[in-house]
Amino acid sequence: MLPESTIPISGMSCASCVKRVEKALLAVPGVNRAEVNLSTELASVSGSASLPALQAALAKAGYPISERQLSLQINGMTCASCVSRVEKALLAVPGVLQANVNLALESASINMLANVDEQLLLAALQSAGYQGQFGPEQSRRIDWKQGGWPVIIAALFSAPLLLPMLLMLFGRHWMLNGWLQLALTLPVQFWLGGRFYRAGWAALRAGSGNMDLLVALGTSAAFGLSVYELLAHGAHSMNLYFESAAVVITLVLLGKWLEARAKRQTTEAIRALKALRPETALVRRDGIEQSLPLALLSLGDTVIVKPGERIPVDGRVLLGQSQVDESMISGESLPVAKQPGDALVGGAVNGEGLLELSVTALGAESTLARIVRLVESAQAKKAPIQRIVDQVSAVFVPVVLGLALLTLLGWGLARGDWEQALLNAVAVLVIACPCALGLATPTAIMAGTGAAARHGILIKDAEALELAQALQVVAFDKTGTLTEGRPQLLARHAATPGDEARLLRLAAALQQGSEHPLARAVMQAWKNEQPPDGGQVLPSTSGLRAIAGRGVAARVDEGHGAIELRLGSARLMDELGVLLSPLQAEAQALQAQGRTLAWLAALPSTADASAGATPQLIGLLAFGDRLKPGSAAAIAQLRAMGLHTVMLSGDNAGSAAAVAAELGLDEFHAEVLPEDKAALLAGLKQGSPQGLRRVAMVGDGINDAPALAAADVGIAMASGTDVAMAAAGITLMRSDPLMVAEAIALSRRTVAKIRQNLFWAFAYNAIGIPLAAFGLLNPMLAGAAMAASSVSVVSNALLLQRWRSASVR
Repeated sequence: MLPESTIPISGMSCASCVKRVEKALLAVPGVNRAEVNLSTELASVSGSASLPALQAALAKAGYPISERQLSLQINGMTCASCVSRVEKALLAVPGVLQANVNLALESASINMLANVDEQLLLAALQSAGYQGQFGPEQSRRIDWKQGGWPVIIAALFSAPLLLPMLLMLFGRHWMLNGWLQLALTLPVQFWLGGRFYRAGWAALRAGSGNMDLLVALGTSAAFGLSVYELLAHGAHSMNLYFESAAVVITLVLLGKWLEARAKRQTTEAIRALKALRPETALVRRDGIEQSLPLALLSLGDTVIVKPGERIPVDGRVLLGQSQVDESMISGESLPVAKQPGDALVGGAVNGEGLLELSVTALGAESTLARIVRLVESAQAKKAPIQRIVDQVSAVFVPVVLGLALLTLLGWGLARGDWEQALLNAVAVLVIACPCALGLATPTAIMAGTGAAARHGILIKDAEALELAQALQVVAFDKTGTLTEGRPQLLARHAATPGDEARLLRLAAALQQGSEHPLARAVMQAWKNEQPPDGGQVLPSTSGLRAIAGRGVAARVDEGHGAIELRLGSARLMDELGVLLSPLQAEAQALQAQGRTLAWLAALPSTADASAGATPQLIGLLAFGDRLKPGSAAAIAQLRAMGLHTVMLSGDNAGSAAAVAAELGLDEFHAEVLPEDKAALLAGLKQGSPQGLRRVAMVGDGINDAPALAAADVGIAMASGTDVAMAAAGITLMRSDPLMVAEAIALSRRTVAKIRQNLFWAFAYNAIGIPLAAFGLLNPMLAGAAMAASSVSVVSNALLLQRWRSASVR
């Protein structure tokens, strides 16, 4: 931290907050002074304490530092060394907390204090030799198209220089005049190759090196040696190497152009998603239909979607029925039936029916916008394996420069042939360009996350992608994940024979208004028993409240006095002292069938309790939930992949055991409270004698959020809650358990591509540098090999785009 820093703080509301914040700051070792201004929400701090230490202290006190995140487009990066230098320059800006630079996207994702001036970031980039801009990826879209003309011009100038070498293969000896060679080489070296000098000089001024510096030094050495020979021995000298300098620059330009074209394909998924949303929508306002830009729509507007049109916004069907193609959003290949009340996703294609929908989300809050943000975020972040590359690239260029110098001195001193020594050193400089090293990881991540998005698998960050391939255990929540999540009331038994109607009526009174799946099943069963011309009115309730993980409680008025009721699990009944033995035989039989049980009991009044009265059992309700069609196949596929499968359920042991047996699960845990799931996951991680295991959690509800966050990889079903999706590293756009195996399979394939790319990137240098140093590789072949390494790495990553989900029906 600088001796004097200004830190923005959120959450302060009064003078006492100021005192607490100042006290928290002054308690940090190294802080000499701390003054807090409530009106500006800024703290002025001096001393030697680090920003992370201040951040931790303020978070502990309940006043977090105000942060923001932004994306910065960067022009001029060419290799892994550039990435390292840009990150170093950005992190040197006071207030920048984190900077992740992506070479393939040519962008930086920056976390910083909310009061940091954006212009400081641009100035830091400029001082490091790069240009930055805030905004869309327009520069990359232009680069690969316009990058073709320098290659063509360079090739036209270089072809005559290369022609004599080609003729020698056919026994023809012919040499261009030396001054003509110089004239052809000059525009290639200093006009078309000027970018290498500018970027190399900027790197040198910043105290580091990059690919451009290596190319500039190597070709300049060949060009300088040729000029010396031309001046010393005349126009017909046989020791001119102008063709080496010109052809190397031409090949490098060609490689960069091909690389830019290939990199663009890795971002195709993002562009395809963005193109799904129409520009306008047909809106009905005050009975008048008009076509409006999406920016003018409001929540609640009525939008009309004709057959065959793309749905412009997220909404809910008001009128009409149709089949909707959601394949680009969810990966579901078959159209989905839609009717009034069903949700619609913007970007999907309407089928044969006319639909009227009410707008429920716009702009950045739409499903499509959230998907794009998730994919962009995943592509911008680094995988943990990238740290190895960062460490290597930080020292790569200086090491190469040292090897080139050793090659020059070794050949020159050993043989006295300084011309050959210089050419060998040039070959070392040219082939060692670390382009492939910088592209190996980000291109694979971009291609992998893009392929996943097209098939309805949203990967939040690169870390989740890399961790998923190493998973050993997959734990599932049961309800809504392995089962449909729409249980039905299948049986009821009253403690007093013939009292089943009262049992259902009281249970429905307790459950009216609740959105819990079991509550909806009770209400549906009660409605089904009412006559078509109208049924009974449910008793009124008061004091309705949930008992976390156990059930519900309320006071119900049956007309002849109110009674205190409890509806919930056997655990709740045990805690209340309710005697369950009258229905124990029925309960055991239902549990053996895998049913979920809920017990209803009445508590005695205060006076009756004083007289020794005990809670009375009213009856037992049994629920059943169907397994999802793909659940058994999903578990079988995961086990075939060598993964240990586990189910966590709040249901009783009998119900959980029946489901586990039907699915073929390796392990299950029943009667698990929501707050206990995270602890169970910790136990699963420790469950191997070989050490810690990697564990994934698959869930869809709010109660799964802590477990999703506690797992190594959280996998959320998009049919669940936003809270669950926010806590998960991977979101599945279809509520299909088979997609869990697909997500893990794609993760394994992507990480395999990263490792292949890194192997080839290192192999090119490990093989090429010694060959060049021992004089077995001339500069032109070195240039071709260097260009080929970059293109091959990106092309290998692009093979991920061919991946197809086996779960698509």
